[in-house]
Amino acid sequence: MRELVEKGQNVIMIPADFKFANKGVITEVTPEGFTLELQYEPDGILRSNYCEFYLETKHGTLYFDSYPKSIEGKTLLIASPAKHKFLQRRQYTRVKYVHELELSLNDEKHAITTLDISAGGMKFKTSSNVNIEGEYNITLPLSEAQSVSCRYLPIRIEKGDDGQYTHSGRFAYDENRDKMTLIQYCTKRSIEIKNK
Repeated sequence: MRELVEKGQNVIMIPADFKFANKGVITEVTPEGFTLELQYEPDGILRSNYCEFYLETKHGTLYFDSYPKSIEGKTLLIASPAKHKFLQRRQYTRVKYVHELELSLNDEKHAITTLDISAGGMKFKTSSNVNIEGEYNITLPLSEAQSVSCRYLPIRIEKGDDGQYTHSGRFAYDENRDKMTLIQYCTKRSIEIKNK
């Protein structure tokens, strides 16, 4: 684990109550764990309570559960986790996500069928001619109680023999919490799918 966690790495920390999600930078690594300097006050983060951690490494996205051994202001000492896993080599975990949704830009609306999503973006099919220069609003339902709203920016469009367009593009967020929600959703779906 020590060779994967390095000083200067950015970390996303998600406690059981997701609204207290936080992020920070690793300032020191020891055999017992690592020191994390949080960006925001650690509201809702308690000593000895387990949280989820996500960080980017050269091997892919690293995921593990651990807990703060101590909390002093925004400085937390995180216990070295017993185990960890790599989600995948791409920056964000991508999962199958098939929904009939709508892209909107002012009065312009496009019916789409999503194929997959990640916190970075999505792929979908549509019979509409969606302008690649647009920046569209979309709401992604994740459960009956939860959804994420963000903007979709097209990157690539391919026209199939069936006359349907396949789009790939990236998401832009107004709230970092929406991005964290999508990271957590895709990670959990990926683990569920692998464990089936």
